[in-house]
Amino acid sequence: MTQSINLPKLDDFLQELATIQQQGSKRIAFLGSRHVPLTHQLLIELLSYALALSGNSIITSGATGTNFAAIRGALRADPNLLTVILPQSLDRQPYESREQLENVIHLIEHSENDTLSLAEASSRCNQEIISKCQQLICFAFHGSETLLQTCHDAEEQRKVVTLFYFD
Repeated sequence: MTQSINLPKLDDFLQELATIQQQGSKRIAFLGSRHVPLTHQLLIELLSYALALSGNSIITSGATGTNFAAIRGALRADPNLLTVILPQSLDRQPYESREQLENVIHLIEHSENDTLSLAEASSRCNQEIISKCQQLICFAFHGSETLLQTCHDAEEQRKVVTLFYFD
């Protein structure tokens, strides 16, 4: 009886090892669910803060939950190291996000996506974010289709992906 073992290719391991061992700053993307318990948000904020404090650039989107926590952490460490890419215009963001987004120096809006559904605009935004990062840190549920597809796409682009599940 033979059984196939699905092992990553050697070049995948080498790429991941090179990224992990890289000296100096990296471009790290944070993406995740909007539905995040407060304790988890505090941990995400702390992680973002520590990574930005270490000189890493943080890239995220503007939604509540995970992204909101990542923004708070990076703003506390160094606002110049934070880039927020919105899936639609600032006016289309939740009210509670807009106030915080006003403090973001590097804010990219996509008003051309205002006519799209939030899911479609978010998917496009996530693709832009992963194209700009070296590593993706994602916080999702097993049913978070858009986020899981984004992680898969990032792996296809040979990015280091760290995926945390809430469930």
